[in-house]
Amino acid sequence: MKNKKIFQVAIDSPAGSGAGTQAKLISKHYNFFYLDTGKLYRILGEYYLKNNKKINYSKFKKIISKTSFKDLKRKALLKNEIGLAASHLAKIKKIRSFVTTYQKRIAKNPPKKFNGVCLDGRDIAYNIMPDANIKFFMNAKVSIRAKRRLKELLSEGFNSTFKDTLNTIKKRDIYDYTRKIAPLKKTDDAILIETSNLTIKQCFNKMKKYIDPKFKKYLNII
Repeated sequence: MKNKKIFQVAIDSPAGSGAGTQAKLISKHYNFFYLDTGKLYRILGEYYLKNNKKINYSKFKKIISKTSFKDLKRKALLKNEIGLAASHLAKIKKIRSFVTTYQKRIAKNPPKKFNGVCLDGRDIAYNIMPDANIKFFMNAKVSIRAKRRLKELLSEGFNSTFKDTLNTIKKRDIYDYTRKIAPLKKTDDAILIETSNLTIKQCFNKMKKYIDPKFKKYLNII
């Protein structure tokens, strides 16, 4: 096989839109490496909360440099308060700088056994992978996103209510859309996927129809 540019799928979305679920399904189907970029900020958010909300840049950088992919799968990172802390820290330029460096490195150099990469987050399409082969922006009504996140939390054994989860989602939207550094936004070349009335399977099939022709073309080039 010739030296090749990695096939990249970029997915941006506000919290609870289903991007994580679809990114995992896409990665499994096409044998792409999946990275949930938001979990990197959640790891820092967890440390931040445990240490009296003190910001320690050198410690944060060390945490990211030593983070394993297994660390990102910890269920404790799903807590609402950690999500809010993550959104708060994501607004800080110095923190975003070293987290972004980590993400870009993975995007260009995934483990060799994979056919490509699929990253989901808030600024993937224009910041982390601006030259991605295909870009999506997923969204859903805020009430539906809150219901999905509450279901996820309850299934993992966390206590929460719809009201608390809805308020958390709304606060995160404000953080994500209005921060000065790398805010959440849809790029002109991103395909909008409205998931409010789609099942997980319907959403996957819809995205697959866009990915298939591009991936087949890519395979014919390498």
